[in-house]
Order: sequence, then structure tokens, then C-alpha cells
Amino acid sequence: MPEDNLRCGLTLFNSARFFEAHEALEDVWRAQPRTSAAKKHLQGLVQLAVAFHHESRGNLRGARSVLDRALRNLTGAEMSFSTLDLGQLRAELADWQRYLAGAGSRPKTLPQLAAHKS
Repeated sequence: MPEDNLRCGLTLFNSARFFEAHEALEDVWRAQPRTSAAKKHLQGLVQLAVAFHHESRGNLRGARSVLDRALRNLTGAEMSFSTLDLGQLRAELADWQRYLAGAGSRPKTLPQLAAHKS
């Protein structure tokens, strides 16, 4: 997978530039073989960016729907993105899922696609 494009997409996501992150990550996703597990996991990252773009624009229903699909596609993503701390990401996203379902307040911080802490 083109590491520079992936790194760019992650940086854009972590900078809350969700539309641009979606575009960058989608380029990486398109380059993957159709049947690779990485393609499904990249689709999850693309959807994650889309979900937070929707949230930033006030489309909470759209954000909730796309976030749920993103999490399904990120199942097992540790094998594609071993350096990312996906456990921490899932914990952060659980608060967002509650909020988007109307069962909690908006989290104070946006999720981050971060590397494992050494």
C-alpha cells in the first residue's frame, strides 16, 4: 500500500480535515486488489473519515450510519495496520457511537488514528 498516501490520509484525519482525509484514503483504497483484506480495512478508514465529515456538517444521522459501517469494515484491521492503535480508536469511537445514537453528550475530543505508544 502506498505508505506516503496512507500517512497523508492519517495526518489529514488527525487534523480534522475529514473530507481531504477521505479523498487521500480513497486513493489508497482504490489501488488495492479487489479481494485483499487490506481493501476492506481501508474502506473502513475511508468510511470513518466520511462519518466525521458528516458529523462536522451537522448530519448526525449520516454520521451514525457510516460510522457503524466503518467499524464493521475495521474488524480485524490489526492485520493490515499493525502500527495503528486500533484498540484505543475503538474505545474513542464507542463514546461517539453513544453520542450519535442520542445516548450521551458529544465527546470533547475527536478520535485519532495514532500509532501504538512504545
